[in-house]
Amino acid sequence: MDYESITVMESRVAPGVWFSVAKMSFGRRLELMRQVRDLARKVEFLEAGGEPGEKMDAGLLRAEIDRVFLAWGLRDVSGLAIDGAPATPAALADAGPEELFREAVSAVRAETGLSEDERKNS
Repeated sequence: MDYESITVMESRVAPGVWFSVAKMSFGRRLELMRQVRDLARKVEFLEAGGEPGEKMDAGLLRAEIDRVFLAWGLRDVSGLAIDGAPATPAALADAGPEELFREAVSAVRAETGLSEDERKNS
């Protein structure tokens, strides 16, 4: 058996851009859960509050969770230059087009195999 631990997919948002996304494994699932656990708990707590500031803080934490997912699962970006340099996952998050960032996060989340409810909570 020959197993590839990376899935390569072309962007639907930006044809010619390719993402290399890590496949889920037992060890990687544990790593991701450890990284996201506390943030997800805080989001749930803040969303239960009624104050506008709490809702804003929850939104900020959801964005941080997206960044964690991207750092955890996006291994490479090809076919994209940001400010004249080849894109990296970190550069995509920091300075890349937001629509492309969202697509990459979605690809990573899809690879995790989480249910829709689990995705909403993380």
